[in-house]
Amino acid sequence: MPKSHRVRGVDLVGACRAFVSVSERGSFTVGAAAARMSQSVASRRVAALEERFGEQLFERTARRAVLTPFGRDLLPAARRLVLAADVLQHEAETVKLKPWRLAVPDICSTAGLARLIADARGHGVTLELRAAAPAERAELLHSQQVRAALLAVPRDEATWSVPLGLASAQDPGAKRIYVETLRCGRAAVGEPRRIWVQPEDDVPHIRDPLTRLRDAVGLRPAQLAVAADHTTAAAEVLCSRDVLLCSPAQAGELALRWRPIGEITLTRGFVLATAAAGHPDHIRARLGEDIARCLGADEGDVPTQGPVMT
Repeated sequence: MPKSHRVRGVDLVGACRAFVSVSERGSFTVGAAAARMSQSVASRRVAALEERFGEQLFERTARRAVLTPFGRDLLPAARRLVLAADVLQHEAETVKLKPWRLAVPDICSTAGLARLIADARGHGVTLELRAAAPAERAELLHSQQVRAALLAVPRDEATWSVPLGLASAQDPGAKRIYVETLRCGRAAVGEPRRIWVQPEDDVPHIRDPLTRLRDAVGLRPAQLAVAADHTTAAAEVLCSRDVLLCSPAQAGELALRWRPIGEITLTRGFVLATAAAGHPDHIRARLGEDIARCLGADEGDVPTQGPVMT
């Protein structure tokens, strides 16, 4: 590329920085050192400016670099350009440090969320997390209280998918738990066993097929119960023969025995959605695997590209 074209864009800023520094100190040696560049680099950059503009900026002597009339007239504009570049650089660094407010499922463990924040910092992203149930996450995003949210969606719309099954305090003695086995016989004594659903799973693509299955196998309506929060649901299972609809990771945290559901396959699906004019691609590209780990997603279900909602 001809030298006359090497002082455009970012190169123009560097050349003007050399010009300003040398002019303020009256020396290429001292000016270059102040601008943190070698004397030869400063000389080349000033020469490129002179060639680009077709005029000399300095009268060079053995000891001094004295501005020409053209150089004196150009100096104020060069200073403004250098100052604007410095302000832009500062703003860029500030924006990079601005936290990403991200709404996440409130079923994620404290350890998982802490690791997500730590991993994000390793990728140059500062996360500020808001743990909430599905409807609240959507509202936080809609009201722009967060910049992004992990929304609950069906599996075919999801970037990350988490398998669901049933977990109990006792060993179920089988590789799968069939919902029909919870049906009460006519001679049954005591309370019927219930399936506890957490608020995270009280969404149509999970609740509706489970409700249809309940009715199809003859369970009582009360045997499918939605808890006020996931702690209450877990407590009910830990002190009874009831079962919890949950992920394998949740079951492990609670020391419950997890099994897939025999009759149907249920999955939590998540997609990263952003507020208006948001650009989540770099967050997903940097943190996709870390988000998957926090959600307890399938190991092989961590695409580098996937659905994005705005």
